[in-house]
Amino acid sequence: MKIGIPKEIYLGETRVALIPGLVGVLKKQKHEVFIEKGAGKLAFCSNEEYEAVGARLVDNANELYQQVDVIFKVQPPQFHSPAGQYETEMMQEGATLLGFLSPFAKPELIEALANRKITAYAIELIPRIARAQNMDALSAMATIAGYKAVLLAAGRLKKMFPLMMTAAGTVSPATVLVLGAGVAGLQAIATAKRLGARVEAFDPRPIVRDQVKSVGANFVEMELPKDAETSGGYAKEQSDEFLMKEREVISTRLPKVDVVITTAQVFGKRAPLLISREMVQLLKPGSIIVDLAAEQGGNCELTAPNQTIESNDVTIIGAVNLPAAVPADASLLYSHNLLNLFEYLFPNGKESPSYEDEIVKAACVTRGGEILNEQVKTLLHQGVMV
Repeated sequence: MKIGIPKEIYLGETRVALIPGLVGVLKKQKHEVFIEKGAGKLAFCSNEEYEAVGARLVDNANELYQQVDVIFKVQPPQFHSPAGQYETEMMQEGATLLGFLSPFAKPELIEALANRKITAYAIELIPRIARAQNMDALSAMATIAGYKAVLLAAGRLKKMFPLMMTAAGTVSPATVLVLGAGVAGLQAIATAKRLGARVEAFDPRPIVRDQVKSVGANFVEMELPKDAETSGGYAKEQSDEFLMKEREVISTRLPKVDVVITTAQVFGKRAPLLISREMVQLLKPGSIIVDLAAEQGGNCELTAPNQTIESNDVTIIGAVNLPAAVPADASLLYSHNLLNLFEYLFPNGKESPSYEDEIVKAACVTRGGEILNEQVKTLLHQGVMV
């Protein structure tokens, strides 16, 4: 197959969908790899490195899209200003696309892909099952986001994280509250502990209590629902009554903490509101909130995506695309995820995957001019978009 890696044009995106070190894997399988010039520059992957491992450099995106039948991307296709057209229009009809597609937020993109008869695989729809772990880009990127969120907070906080006993006196450790103990939350806990903070965490899923404790945090207790998790491993949307009780419990902790990292998300829906405008006032002056759910509406009522605001001397960071702040390692992990998905779809050069396979069926959004994913199709028909 001819596989193309375009330069990402999404504002602020620094990752590349395939690092030079993995080109050789595809070459050994007799595939050709085409790289748009400069595609890896922001991830510190030079054109020379790609050429050295056998990739072909292409001058621009339009030329690349016209030569390849498989496309690896990070961000969903969008309008390409230099070319004056949408990336979907630049792709060959019937091509295959692998990457993040944001299918619940971009109905017009899904329809455009179907109209072009593009076979599109949304890597974020891969089920969280054991045999798909090496393709789980959501978890890989969440690990980076959780790590980076704590560093952002530490950089803005007006005190130090660790306990320090000095001749001049003792500095007490910062207290960090992590809301949501998925992959990002657990990494945030681990990072805050490594920096010496006292860490507490809350999650409505009873199953994560032991995981929270295993990485060194105290689990904030309350009566938890029995069915807080989907079969796919994601948190379920909770009732208004439960969210109200949850906010009451969180409110009791806020006056005692210095940093809040919020990571709570419900797959395909708006993020739950965990910290109201009034609750922000319970935090000490100088406290920090880093909201990793900013793009999904935010866990804090005052969160603004990709903005840092001040309210009552509390700093609220609407964190967006934190993996792009660590492009070298983010590209490394994402490239492995994407390559593993590609090899699963097309083992030994097989040109057509089994669409009855659980992983393929879940990830394939469009094929042959149709929208295949039932969840996406239902949401599109209902007009329910995040």
